Amino acid sequence: MTIGLLVVAWPARDLQLALPDNGSAAKGTTQRETYDTVTEEFGPGLNGPLLILMNTGDAKASSAAQLTAELNSVRKELAATKGVALTSAAQQLDSEYALLTVVPTTGSGDEATSDLVKALRDKESSIRSRTGISLQVTGQTAVNVDVSQKLSDSLLTFAIVVVGLCLLILLIVFRSLVVPVKATVGFLLSVAASFSAVVAVFQWGWGADLIDVARTGPVVSFLPIILMAVLFGLAMDYEVFVVSSIHEEYAHGGDARRAVLLEEGITGEDAIVKPIAFALAFGVLVDAFLIRMTFVPAVLMWVGQAGWWLPRGLQKILPNGDIEGRDLPKPTAQASEAYAAAPQRD
Repeated sequence: MTIGLLVVAWPARDLQLALPDNGSAAKGTTQRETYDTVTEEFGPGLNGPLLILMNTGDAKASSAAQLTAELNSVRKELAATKGVALTSAAQQLDSEYALLTVVPTTGSGDEATSDLVKALRDKESSIRSRTGISLQVTGQTAVNVDVSQKLSDSLLTFAIVVVGLCLLILLIVFRSLVVPVKATVGFLLSVAASFSAVVAVFQWGWGADLIDVARTGPVVSFLPIILMAVLFGLAMDYEVFVVSSIHEEYAHGGDARRAVLLEEGITGEDAIVKPIAFALAFGVLVDAFLIRMTFVPAVLMWVGQAGWWLPRGLQKILPNGDIEGRDLPKPTAQASEAYAAAPQRD
């Protein structure tokens, strides 16, 4: 089963993130029809042009005519960049700033457009050193690229925090090394499987017509953080629910294998909401049935008594979260008889 989950999770490496544009709107809407018309008549890049703001305050040009020539030279250099369809003439906004428009050959959500934004920014240093003109790549498309990049860069830190909390909480609750490690691996497999399902449907188009996906391509850039946060809460709920029952039986009986055996007794049109809902639904399905109800008991059955081992050093450091009450004194026979004989409330 674990090998199967790893195979299912493999496509997650192809996950592409971006903020949606009007090309992701539902077919038949005004936004989508306008986007498609512009794309057909003028190319996809015109739906998401880039703005180049140039600061000419420190320009080396000694006259207005020379400055105009320098701005035209910069425009030609940018126009020669791979991925540029066309550029407008530079417009002098005031004595210090000029603006020109760059139209990419690809749509605003394409990875090639993100590469173009980076390539244009990489030219800034050489242009400034040669002409004294500094430039900034901006506009809605560039902002979307920056937001997606920031979210992607923060994903690893976010995952480390979530996984670290998972390990710490389960260490305290179950006083075991196997249980938190197993839970963390299962959580990561569930997340990866969810990402893979999103890639298959929303990027590769497998079964996209069944849930009326408007357009395949990169998915909304904040999906991974939302998915990991929500799925973490659901996964840990399932983990504690399943394993606490096993742990309770083990704590009072001492037989790890017996404890495991006894325990077993989207159609919306929004391009942002749809992939998030699909990812969460698939993640919950995988996590609840494959991870928590199959993977978790299987690992505990396989490791046996070792599943509840904790180094003595950690036993001294960690607080004792005795959620099963195994450290409470057992009732004596007299106390049990007195309780049974006591009148009960209706």
